[in-house]
Amino acid sequence: MKTFVGIDVSKRSLDVHDINSEQDRQFENTKQGIQQCTKWIRSLKPDLVAMEATGGYEYELASALLSAKLPAAVVNAKRIRDFARAVGQLAKTDKIDARLIAQFAASLQPQPQKQMDQAAQKLKALVSRRTQLVDMRTAEKNRVEHARDAAIKKSIAAMVKTLDREIAKVDKQLSNHIDQDPRLRHKAKVMESMKGIGMGTATSLVAKLPELGQFNRRRISGLVGVCPINRDSGRFRGKRMIGGGRSDVRKLLYMPTLSAIRHNPPIRTFYQRLLKAGKAKMVAVVACMRKVLITLNAMIANDQMWVCKNP
Repeated sequence: MKTFVGIDVSKRSLDVHDINSEQDRQFENTKQGIQQCTKWIRSLKPDLVAMEATGGYEYELASALLSAKLPAAVVNAKRIRDFARAVGQLAKTDKIDARLIAQFAASLQPQPQKQMDQAAQKLKALVSRRTQLVDMRTAEKNRVEHARDAAIKKSIAAMVKTLDREIAKVDKQLSNHIDQDPRLRHKAKVMESMKGIGMGTATSLVAKLPELGQFNRRRISGLVGVCPINRDSGRFRGKRMIGGGRSDVRKLLYMPTLSAIRHNPPIRTFYQRLLKAGKAKMVAVVACMRKVLITLNAMIANDQMWVCKNP
């Protein structure tokens, strides 16, 4: 019989449930508590340990489990909520959530994570920080048009200037970090060779999508969430939609895809062909996003720089 473990992670505690023995344990979400939790879970010899992505509180635990060679999966919280509704689980406590996550693991068996080395972890942290700073700068710039008072406009301008400096610092750190790691530097260089993909996008993809080059085209598209989802029933034929997967990677690919539609001949030709076939503009853009992703995946898998072939 397979063993599945679910963990509900909060800022202060880790609630753990073993679905086979029906045991519940609680540990502190501290360095010592994580060590105790890892030791107990290792004694269970689990086939899969699942936990929700909780904005970073799960990071140290997931890292400890993976370092201990335990199969751990960090699952999007929305998938857990949808599963709870599907099984009619309305009550919510930390202990109930841990049991629910264990049930989710047993029923759907999500793919375990891969251990990230220190270089990849630092890269991911730097990219996340850059995203935070860019979001704050965008929010400040959006406030300018609503500001009527001169002093407020001055304050916003000062904040934007400060954020620009911080973004520049992080960009320099990212560049230095990649330059110091030949493997990351080469991976980013391969992606940058494709028209439409800049250094920022390549760096972010290295950090946020380490699976590039390891999966086939269908699986990598599903992982990012750019595969069209059928919505048909009987004679009804609904619109194909995309969703699930890594929304942050989809957002990351959107602007580079628009750039590729303008400056990358094969992508531009593909986009125009879709429009002539009657596809809506956004549908065509998403299709181009998927084509860009699949192309980058093949380039990394084959260790091949971009070659502009006849579209």
